[in-house]
Amino acid sequence: MEKSNFVDQIRVFCKSGHGGAGSKHFMHTKFNAMGGPDGGDGGRGGHIILRGNKQLWTLLHLRYFKNVHAENGMPGRGNNATGRSGEDVRIEVPLGTIAIDEETGKKEVEILEDGQEVILMPGGRGGLGNAQFATPTRQAPEHAQPGEPGQEGWKILELKVLADVGLVGFPNAGKSTLLSVLTAATPKIADYAFTTLTPQLGIVEYRDHKSFCMADLPGIIEGAAEGKGLGHRFLRHIERNSILLFLIPADSADYRKEFGVLLHELEEYNPDLLQKDMVIAISKSDMLDEELKAAVEKELPRDIPHLFISSVTQQGLTALKDLLWRVMNEKPDPIQSPA
Repeated sequence: MEKSNFVDQIRVFCKSGHGGAGSKHFMHTKFNAMGGPDGGDGGRGGHIILRGNKQLWTLLHLRYFKNVHAENGMPGRGNNATGRSGEDVRIEVPLGTIAIDEETGKKEVEILEDGQEVILMPGGRGGLGNAQFATPTRQAPEHAQPGEPGQEGWKILELKVLADVGLVGFPNAGKSTLLSVLTAATPKIADYAFTTLTPQLGIVEYRDHKSFCMADLPGIIEGAAEGKGLGHRFLRHIERNSILLFLIPADSADYRKEFGVLLHELEEYNPDLLQKDMVIAISKSDMLDEELKAAVEKELPRDIPHLFISSVTQQGLTALKDLLWRVMNEKPDPIQSPA
């Protein structure tokens, strides 16, 4: 069975480094056998750090990276020498990655920018050497601190695709075909449901060397909010899209019902999704004449812009890019649908 190159969730055991122990040491010289305490501090244990990398789009490279251990700090030494800190471990992740503690379910880290570094699990602090405990009344302290232990536990790394426009629709609505025509992406395309099982990203070239990112997301079905079909794994990726482009095929049996089901599933999963900008595109519209288009328009909501497109004949694609760009950048008031 073919394995997907897109991995959007992994489980990793992480263990940060222990801090090094402080040194209990006294200075010894040729002329002074009891020169006083000079034990140095222990080094910090290594951190485990998440680092954003815009060149990555999947967690596939971490699939077999199940145990992440940072280096322990080195102990302090005499002559007030501080131990070396443990080497940090940096885990490169795509933008849009969040880290969740498996035990508590709490979201701990979110990576949104290229080069952004966040400590997922800090290393233990190094212990203080006995030189730190010397006072006028206690000039020869006999103790030093042990280093603090590091942290350990299972973390869930989860990717939510970052894209300007997310394509939303039932299976076989024409999303993959549209993405392949508008961008250089090459998603798998066929005339059957659930061709797209993982998100596909593409860059849409616009006027004056501008561009925006579009994501073809797996097809939604009724009950997706309850986890049916691809369920939550699909809906998770919609959260990060600034515009939702609903694709409804021209051969749909009921345009109003289909759009209503899509909205309902989004609302059941997260009501905040309904606050996003929305655009409706009737795909495969080369099979419609003007009379049928007029009939379809009557079934569509008046407060959401819509247009008719055909990926095969290129009909309406320039107008679609213009509309998406305008919605993204000008934030118009609720509009009249373009002709």
